[in-house]
Amino acid sequence: MSWSDYLDAHQLRFVEELADFVRIPSVSASDAHIADVQRAGDWVVARMHTAGIENVRMMPTAGHPVVYGDWLNAGTDKPTVLIYGHFDVQPAEPFDLWDTPPFAAEIRDGKLFGRGASDDKGGMFIPIVAAEALLKTTGKLPVNVKFFFEGQEEIGSPHLPPFIAAHGALLKADMIFSADGSQWAEDQPQLITGLKGLVACEVIVTGARSDQHSGQQGGGVANPIQGLSRIIASMKDADGKIAVAGFYDDVIDLTAEDRVAIARAPFDEMAYIAELGVPEVFGEPGYTTRERLWARPTLELNGITGGWQGNGIKTVLPAEARAKITCRLVADQTPDAIYDLLEAHVTAHCPKGLRARVERLAGSADPFLLPSGHNSSSIAASVLTEVYGREPFITRTGGSIPVMTMLLKELGVHATLFAFGLPDENLHAPNEFFRLSSFRTGQTAYCRLLERLGD
Repeated sequence: MSWSDYLDAHQLRFVEELADFVRIPSVSASDAHIADVQRAGDWVVARMHTAGIENVRMMPTAGHPVVYGDWLNAGTDKPTVLIYGHFDVQPAEPFDLWDTPPFAAEIRDGKLFGRGASDDKGGMFIPIVAAEALLKTTGKLPVNVKFFFEGQEEIGSPHLPPFIAAHGALLKADMIFSADGSQWAEDQPQLITGLKGLVACEVIVTGARSDQHSGQQGGGVANPIQGLSRIIASMKDADGKIAVAGFYDDVIDLTAEDRVAIARAPFDEMAYIAELGVPEVFGEPGYTTRERLWARPTLELNGITGGWQGNGIKTVLPAEARAKITCRLVADQTPDAIYDLLEAHVTAHCPKGLRARVERLAGSADPFLLPSGHNSSSIAASVLTEVYGREPFITRTGGSIPVMTMLLKELGVHATLFAFGLPDENLHAPNEFFRLSSFRTGQTAYCRLLERLGD
């Protein structure tokens, strides 16, 4: 029996197993689900054993655990491949917006609905299934393979840097593939070559020691909300270009080839405007909307508080105002450097009569960019072309996968995103789902990838 026939013969079982996996509410952000994240890890351990993967074990971190396994019998003349994914999921609230309970894992119209079905339980289960099919039909894998699955990606993988540093020899590989990611469409592949980094902070502006009567003290002391507003307004010019000194200094600008590749991916700007319900697009001049979304850094205000927030009027001159800001970064920016620039900008633009400070918030990631001609990505592109019958779009994304840069720093290897969810599958939103057709396509793709790497 061929591996393809094996996949067909056992597909119903694989789908049922994936549904069982999705039913585990492994929400890493919630203390109430710590045991469920562990339970999901236990499920992965058991399922890898069933597939025939060796040396499988749960490994602790300072937070949620990691699952490791390998099959290293292909010989020293074959490459070693590390496959990454994550078994934790986003919170499912608000529950009332789900058509069916988020952890019921119901199948409708060829789709498996449930939190984490697409991101990333369906994705990370695919290479396990592919390994099983090859092992059960040929008795071996074409290359040496290591599996590295984590339980904390959805909270930014905060405990992975020391774990990876401590286990660099265990994770060492010639190539890395991420089962967390996506394709362009059911009939169109993509190769994601860039991920944005992230830095988050809160700006706090204070005035008087407590809230004051706006009639009695107004005109005598500065207002923190107005001061904060001036600081925020100073961070961008009227056209949307970021005005923080030095913000763009380390940015690797787009080459002519980069811009051609980005333009090749279809983009209907009028449909984009209509879908979002905005009057027009807006952003840094000199770049297309797609270029700004994928390959230019951003500074966005995520929330602002201060003074009276209830109905009606409370004539208060507030003692404090706060704003939360996140910046999405591109190569070669770093979170620490950008945070320092933000802090310096706030200090320099604080109005008279007020005090301002900046606090770093949780959530940090370096940007990730594949080098041109990257070997494993070129191989992945050829496999995707073979599986889909058309060449992949070369794309980037505004999202972040922190572990990609962690692995690069420790192992010196750029990872290739080789995953099969689709962007419309309500990731991080109610009614998340995963197409069973993509689940099956991904299994074929991973089998062919491992075979190609072993040639």
